[in-house]
Amino acid sequence: MNEDDIKKMIEEGLAGSQVIVSGDGTHFEATVIYKDFAGKSMLEQHRLVYGALGNSMQGAIHALSIRTYTPQDWNKLIKTPTNIQSS
Repeated sequence: MNEDDIKKMIEEGLAGSQVIVSGDGTHFEATVIYKDFAGKSMLEQHRLVYGALGNSMQGAIHALSIRTYTPQDWNKLIKTPTNIQSS
């Protein structure tokens, strides 16, 4: 299992989602942007992602860190300045 496999599984399971996956072949981190996360708790959002991965979480993926965002939350996050210098 590699980053592209995980990305594809999530995007197919959560149609319309945008997924960014990084990892070392055993441990992975997925950022998932999906409009249907709106109004759901973080636990519900993560369950949707795990559901998209199916049985892969039982063996092929050893560890997965998930960050979930609605498109609105993602846009706010990427527009937030991260390197603010004080004068």
